[in-house]
Amino acid sequence: MTKNRDKLIILIIVGAALVFFVGFSAVLFVVSQSASDMSFTPIGNKIALIDVTGVIEKSDDIIRQLKKYEDDSSIKALVLRIDSPGGGVAASQEIYEQLKKFKEKHKYIVVSMGAVAASGGYYIACAADTIFANPGTLTGSIGVIFSYPVVQALLDKVGVKMQVIKSGKLKDVGNFAREPSPEDIEMLQSVIDDTYDQFVNVVAEGRNLEPSYVKGLADGSVFTGRQAQEKGLVDKLGTLDDAIVKAGQMSDLGSNPRVIKERRINHTLLDDLIGKLGLEDVKSNIHLWPSLEYRYNY
Repeated sequence: MTKNRDKLIILIIVGAALVFFVGFSAVLFVVSQSASDMSFTPIGNKIALIDVTGVIEKSDDIIRQLKKYEDDSSIKALVLRIDSPGGGVAASQEIYEQLKKFKEKHKYIVVSMGAVAASGGYYIACAADTIFANPGTLTGSIGVIFSYPVVQALLDKVGVKMQVIKSGKLKDVGNFAREPSPEDIEMLQSVIDDTYDQFVNVVAEGRNLEPSYVKGLADGSVFTGRQAQEKGLVDKLGTLDDAIVKAGQMSDLGSNPRVIKERRINHTLLDDLIGKLGLEDVKSNIHLWPSLEYRYNY
């Protein structure tokens, strides 16, 4: 009888331990999964930090974060960390417009430039109240580029001909199977000129500069952070920490404000492999179709 009772007690203990282990493991799993799309949220008023990194191809994720922080009454300011050569015209414009809506909620925006904040990266920076750059940051590159490959000679060599039936003579502008006609180039140049003027006006408005002065800088030239400050394109030289301090002071949160930032872990095995091989921007640098961009190619 005693032996049976001892066995029963042991079974109960083992079963309880097993239930605890399984339950604890399940909690850890849920936490680890949800941590991929969660933020550590300090209590009280704070500032938000958003990273804009790499080529700007899409605006969705940045806009999602901006809308979230825009509607959060505890967020008093935003620090936008930009390390980007720019990218798509429309994507850059969408981010810029959402930043302006963020400011309409009487919330401050401070930009911190990393290694590169050029072209479209500079475009979105113009929505800020204050722009910080490192002395060696590459910025500027105010301008527009439209590019696509032309492989007509290659196709001729291999005996491949592209048959195109179109409704108008300009309908297949950007067709890689033929050289652009003078009419093609004239039309594309008009598109580039218009989007260029839009860029110049954004810089002039955001930096309180005369459009004629901005046009004198807007030939695609890049500037160091120090040169950009001298030309009125950035406000201060400093680090990300300096930008955070400034945002805290502007929003009456002091020089050591609480900071919230999303921690997103979406890497797949393929993402990790691409990262290890240094191929993150290969896809973005290969233009297989026409692309209109505010972008600094470096």
